[in-house]
Amino acid sequence: MTQYVYRFGGGVSDGGNGNKNLLGGKGANLAEMASIGLPVPPGFTISTEMCTAYYDQGGQFPDSLRTEVANGIAHIEGVTGKTFGNPADPLLVSVRSGARISMPGMMDTVLNLGLNDQTVEGLAAVSGDERFAWDSYRRFIQMYSDVVLELDHGAFEEALEIAKEDKGVHLDTDLDAADWKALVARYKKIVEREWNKPFPQDVHDQLWGAIGAVFGSWQADRAKVYRRLNDIPHTWGTAVNVQAMVFGNMGDTSATGVAFTRDPSKGDRAYYGEFLINAQGEDVVAGIRTPQYLTKAARDAAGAKAASMEEAMPEVYGELARVFDLLENHYRDMQDIEFTVQQGKLWMLQTRSGKRTAKAALKIAVDMANEGLITEEEAVARVDPAALDQLLHPTLDPKAARDVLTKGLPASPGAASGIAVFDSDTAEKKAEAGEAVILIRVETSPEDIHGMHAAKGILTARGGMTSHAAVVARGMGRPCVSGAGALSIDAKAGVMKVAGREIRAGDIVTIDGATGEVMAGKVDTVQPELAGDFATLMGWADKVRRLKVRTNAETPLDCRTAREFGAEGIGLCRTEHMFFDAARITAVRQMILAEDVGGRKAALEKLLPEQRSDFAEIFEIMAGLPCTIRLLDPPLHEFLPHEEAEFAEVATAAGTTVEVLRRRAAELHEFNPMLGHRGCRLGVTYPEIYEMQARAIFEAAVEVAEKSGAAPIPEIMIPLVGTKRELELMKAVVDQAAKDVFAEKGREIEYLVGTMIELPRAALKAGEIAEAGAFFSFGTNDLTQTTLGVSRDDAARFLTTYVEKGIYAKDPFVSLDVEGVGELIALAAERGRKTRPDIKLGICGEHGGDPASIAFCETTGLDYVSASPYRVPIARLAAAQAALKARK
Repeated sequence: MTQYVYRFGGGVSDGGNGNKNLLGGKGANLAEMASIGLPVPPGFTISTEMCTAYYDQGGQFPDSLRTEVANGIAHIEGVTGKTFGNPADPLLVSVRSGARISMPGMMDTVLNLGLNDQTVEGLAAVSGDERFAWDSYRRFIQMYSDVVLELDHGAFEEALEIAKEDKGVHLDTDLDAADWKALVARYKKIVEREWNKPFPQDVHDQLWGAIGAVFGSWQADRAKVYRRLNDIPHTWGTAVNVQAMVFGNMGDTSATGVAFTRDPSKGDRAYYGEFLINAQGEDVVAGIRTPQYLTKAARDAAGAKAASMEEAMPEVYGELARVFDLLENHYRDMQDIEFTVQQGKLWMLQTRSGKRTAKAALKIAVDMANEGLITEEEAVARVDPAALDQLLHPTLDPKAARDVLTKGLPASPGAASGIAVFDSDTAEKKAEAGEAVILIRVETSPEDIHGMHAAKGILTARGGMTSHAAVVARGMGRPCVSGAGALSIDAKAGVMKVAGREIRAGDIVTIDGATGEVMAGKVDTVQPELAGDFATLMGWADKVRRLKVRTNAETPLDCRTAREFGAEGIGLCRTEHMFFDAARITAVRQMILAEDVGGRKAALEKLLPEQRSDFAEIFEIMAGLPCTIRLLDPPLHEFLPHEEAEFAEVATAAGTTVEVLRRRAAELHEFNPMLGHRGCRLGVTYPEIYEMQARAIFEAAVEVAEKSGAAPIPEIMIPLVGTKRELELMKAVVDQAAKDVFAEKGREIEYLVGTMIELPRAALKAGEIAEAGAFFSFGTNDLTQTTLGVSRDDAARFLTTYVEKGIYAKDPFVSLDVEGVGELIALAAERGRKTRPDIKLGICGEHGGDPASIAFCETTGLDYVSASPYRVPIARLAAAQAALKARK
């Protein structure tokens, strides 16, 4: 019989310590903390395997699970000396989720489970604190009604606010036992009205309702969105952790808090966190009350008045600091910790590797390697390559004028400007329409996940540095300012007021997640400096990676940017992008619309010096490095004129009439231009086009070689080849151009001619094509389109559904379809090498900057990947990680 329940605490362990696949991250770490002697309340974990079985069996539990859960409850009773449901001295438990990978706030939790109209009296008597008991009961009803009964939590919040208004107080802690008792009665009436049944009093019914709700929350919309955004498989499931309650709301000697062993925002080696006296954990993370700082240094830096934990509870703080050090050394990583202090005794409720910004991830990895806690290679493996994107974009110019409205907490670094938006649905719609948005909320909740992802930045009036908004924003790499308490936000009206000023929906605002400043209008930015920890880690990565990293670039700015980011050449220079320049488009159109070779050559003569100049600039920047240049590829219709004025301009330049040009344009019309007259098909029918481009390339290369002494290495790529004969014909054109130029200039340079593999036929016939081509560059964008029969320009409307339904694991235009497209690449690589052992192989589609796709390139043995300039560092780090993984 399958074991689903694993006990921990009180000297008992059913195994599975550290096995996150089985117990989830929370359960595995609870068991491990208990095993090394830390104060962990006893409990048990229902494994992730049960989550899978639960959904496979239509939301039903096997009978064996009830027996295992009963044994788990008995274990907790034995350690605590309390009995579940006992009116005199009740055991209360928490029921929490726990996936393999942390998903903060995405799934459900129930605290204080086991309270009812009888046990609340027993809790009051045993604790000697009637206020605490009734406070705990109202919390339980509110949370259980929200999570399990799925009632609107707003009705309970409203009742609480009315209770405080009636008494003339502002804080929950100002209400006494009688107030809470009255509020419990109101809460129960709300439940009976909305649920049509009384609030459940049987503690076992409560427990099974909570277990089912936690498993059910794995398929909640917010959890699905989070998994999709973070590439977490839906098949993993969540565990459920049932644990004895400890109480941070038992008076002034009790507290609850969230802490990190290092600063998750900057990476500094300093304890970082917040706590609240006389509170439960939800009060901290939900931003219901303003939390206090953990350390005196942090309080002083912030200018806060409330005492830090170091000052208010020095003995417990000292014990907590020792636990921090023990856990960081044990797990060899920065830890995110939840703790409770119950009447002066410290309890550890959770530890996990903490989410951090890219800047912090770099600093922590480099510092830990320098401290000897981890190796350089482990440091390289620790940093998520995709997270580097946070560091590779501009930040606010410190010299720029700032119209500061207010200041909140610097919850997630970076800066962003955009239009003010007050709800997540609108944020998503505006972002899809191409607008930059700043999502402004009183406080975020897990339901805001889609809006937070769509936004350029996030601003909240409530919440601390460990609030939902802060944690999720840091994980996403979004700038965030939280706890801007001076803001008055009316989301329905779409207005934010502060200091006598109003910001309305659609107004431009700027936030600085590094300082916490909120500004009206747009603020100028500056480019990042990629030195220090970034340069150190990149150096370590370069020592271990095998794959070369090139860039996709065709402008001098992009080339310089890529070189600064460490690009080792150009993997794709799309020459058609040069043709779209406003000063050249008329000549290009004249060439396309010409009715004979003479007309085309006349137009090409105008373009030759422009092309030569383009290539010379690129070759100067990339001197001595390989530069793969793709000859003209796009469908002709992209260049054709559409407006009357455009036809007239081309007619004047070509010395013909608008009527003649319109007739010619109609002749060139194609029903499916992406599969029509493009790529090498242009070169076969109009070889003079490729002849001009090849001449421009060689003239520029020789010019740069003579000027700088460092000759570039042109790799001339013939696009859309499907047969060996196509490549042979085009190679002959290129070779002749090279011969002519070298003879004219009296100097030769090294060059290669190869092809882009972007058609399934080319992959299948790679052995033959390699006889004519010295390199293959896999154009994975078009190869994905032609293999799957899916247009990347139109597929967005259904691909999300395909991913959600598991048809594709990921969007195949974002991360390579390894099973289909990848199979063709591997086959082409094998057949190409068999014909030509020294053939050079790389990819140049957008997948060249995707870490998962780069891992495939490593295992397939390609020579290089090529990525857009800002993704070059991502590719360098991903290539290093792929090499390290391949060694294992």
